[in-house]
Amino acid sequence: MVQFISFFVFTAFVAAYSSWKLRKDKLSTQDGYFLGGRSLTGVVIAGSLLLTNISTEHLVGMNGDAYKHGAIIIAWEVTSALALVAAALYFAPRYLKMGLTTIPEFLEKRFDGLTRTIIAFLLIISFVSTLLPIVLYSGAISIEQIFDISGLLGITQNEGLWLTVVTVGCIGAVYAIFGGLKMVAYTDTINGFGLLVAGISIPVLALWSIGDGHIFEGLRMVFEKAPEKFNVISDEVSVGSGSRDAIMPFGVLFTGLIINQLYFWTMHQSIIQRALGAVNLKEAQKGLLYTGLLKILVPLIIVLPGIIAYYYFNDTFYDQKELVYPSLVKKVLPFWMTGFFVAVLMGAILSTFNSALNSAATIFSLGIYKRYVNKNASEKRLVQMGKTTSALLALFAIGIAPFIAHAPRGLYQLLQQLNGIFFIPMATVILAGFFLPKVSAKGAKVGLLFGLVFYIVTNFILQVNLHYVHLWGIEFVLNIGVMLLVSRWSPRVNNFSITDVGAVDVTQWKYAKGFSLFLVLTTLAVYILLGNVG
Repeated sequence: MVQFISFFVFTAFVAAYSSWKLRKDKLSTQDGYFLGGRSLTGVVIAGSLLLTNISTEHLVGMNGDAYKHGAIIIAWEVTSALALVAAALYFAPRYLKMGLTTIPEFLEKRFDGLTRTIIAFLLIISFVSTLLPIVLYSGAISIEQIFDISGLLGITQNEGLWLTVVTVGCIGAVYAIFGGLKMVAYTDTINGFGLLVAGISIPVLALWSIGDGHIFEGLRMVFEKAPEKFNVISDEVSVGSGSRDAIMPFGVLFTGLIINQLYFWTMHQSIIQRALGAVNLKEAQKGLLYTGLLKILVPLIIVLPGIIAYYYFNDTFYDQKELVYPSLVKKVLPFWMTGFFVAVLMGAILSTFNSALNSAATIFSLGIYKRYVNKNASEKRLVQMGKTTSALLALFAIGIAPFIAHAPRGLYQLLQQLNGIFFIPMATVILAGFFLPKVSAKGAKVGLLFGLVFYIVTNFILQVNLHYVHLWGIEFVLNIGVMLLVSRWSPRVNNFSITDVGAVDVTQWKYAKGFSLFLVLTTLAVYILLGNVG
């Protein structure tokens, strides 16, 4: 009973506080619903970005990978700081100058309306076919394991998973549909603080127990058990036999991972929408750079617990990595805290789920519905269409989620492989729009199609003996080549330049460059200090 009381108290507080903060906001307008009225501050942006990114596919998936493969998985997190520096110093100033609501809007300005529409459809498909179902499924596993839903209700574990998926999905849809971006951002900020507290409590309590009241003694014992698991530089092969089964070979950090990180943190709608909703450039830069610092620290929550779990469980869960984190939580967390922890866990699920729904609704309403269905739609009608879109996509994701069971290389690896279908081609088009002025609209569309086909054929059909992140890098180079070649035959005809439309103040934060340098040096230090341990 104590579990459920602490769960409901925290969950109710988040809902009540966020609703109170929104009591005077106009959610019937386009900017009000989709961009939070362009009123988000740095702290709110950082909290929302962290929770939008960190969800149960990280807590469950990455800790599962760290348990089996060690700290090499840290690359997904700490290198994010470098991409966030690029977002703060280069991309955010240009997006805010143009007054964008969605990234596809930029593609229409730079190329043409059809390019915008194609990207909009791909974004929506990527949300509903990969991110949303995996977030719901991984979250349901954790809640089912910690609360033992099936045991309490006297149903099978599969039925418990279905019930949890439906419940969490419906709650998330309600948040996204009725509160818009600002509701999502406020709930993210509170849940983000809760996640940091609850997430760090797991390794702290575990190390306290292992070290008999001494945290650093516990860390020493975990290290001595398996020192190789603390090494952040993998010696896995990335080319040839065995490369397809590798988790994070060191070489891929310098090929496709760069492009993936740039896309996710500087161009992905559900992420950059927070910066687009900033009150001014200064707050957008603060939010992005604060997030960079958090991403360097967050492995304490989503990597270290997995390594600690190996100390406790040895190789017991090698074939069921998704059970590692929930099992560790049940082992070390005091009974009275489990309700609060599950509430924070559900907050992390809801954050990513809500953000994806809100972004998909924004893209569909403004990029597809208004362009092709009802060109004279009022702002109120666009908001209504956004809510309808969120509801339909939520139902679709709920229906798919329980079928994503027992991914062969783990949930996080599955998510990244599927993301590669969409992320790299779209990144190529957007980067070409900024840095390659000769690329034409036809070149962009042909390159986009080539990239989609190339990755699906090489990775999923031919199963080429290359790590999939290397394939991203090769795909990026080939995409650029195809775009430039097609653009020679069909040159660009439209003129484009970035002009300040006066949507917000675009004065730079005076500490942006200094903070950015600090993040770059800290990222390098992580690899220097932890690159030779074990």
